[in-house]
Amino acid sequence: MILKPARLLLAMIAVVAAPVFAQNAATVNGKAIPASRIDQIVKQVVAQGQQTDSPQLREAIKKDLIGREVLIQEADKQGFGTHADVKAAIENARQSIIINAMLADYVKKNPVKDADIKAEYDKYKAAMGDKEYHSRHILVGTEAEAKDIIAKLKAGGKFEELAKVSKDGSANNGGDLGWMTPGKLVKPFADAMVALKNGQITETPVKTEFGYHVIKLEDSRAVKLPALEEVKGQVAESLQQRKIAAYRDELMKKAKIQ
Repeated sequence: MILKPARLLLAMIAVVAAPVFAQNAATVNGKAIPASRIDQIVKQVVAQGQQTDSPQLREAIKKDLIGREVLIQEADKQGFGTHADVKAAIENARQSIIINAMLADYVKKNPVKDADIKAEYDKYKAAMGDKEYHSRHILVGTEAEAKDIIAKLKAGGKFEELAKVSKDGSANNGGDLGWMTPGKLVKPFADAMVALKNGQITETPVKTEFGYHVIKLEDSRAVKLPALEEVKGQVAESLQQRKIAAYRDELMKKAKIQ
């Protein structure tokens, strides 16, 4: 069969256009939604471990994109894209996306090494020490007040009762601070606490930046720190954030800021 020129032209257009239409998942008022956009979102969702690639997932994403396209077309028609606050929000989002992409690339090129993680973990262990302590305290504003409390304790006063005058939240709990390692406490307090024996109270007030303390050691025990493998991810994340902060600070120093 020999096609007439007009029919031949239509047939050729159909052959050329078919692959183009196949690349689009849908069109909304003539605006195409590329199938590649669905592929990209599916890839992101699967990478996050939320779902697996499936026809149901793709259909849900397609419906969402169609809905978004309908809404954005209407929003553009009403001129919301020209509003000053919307423009500012778009610019902030643009900056965040680009910055995050750059930092992700920086982290990829400057990964945290296992040796760095091990060194940081060992540093943490050393700071925490090998024992933890259960203590109580009474915090007051002056040395005279603290000495008066010590005198009352020596005369038979009950620590939990006297702790009601403490200037911090432990006043409602008999001065109880719970179990803590010395590394989590300010040094003067920690030094005085570890020098006590179980059940003993400080003979003199302990001065810190918060005021004057009267400390009682209830008990002590060997500290139970998590194994390196249990916290490896957290340590790596902390070191990674430090790298990013250092990179940002380096760029800030080079920048001409007026």
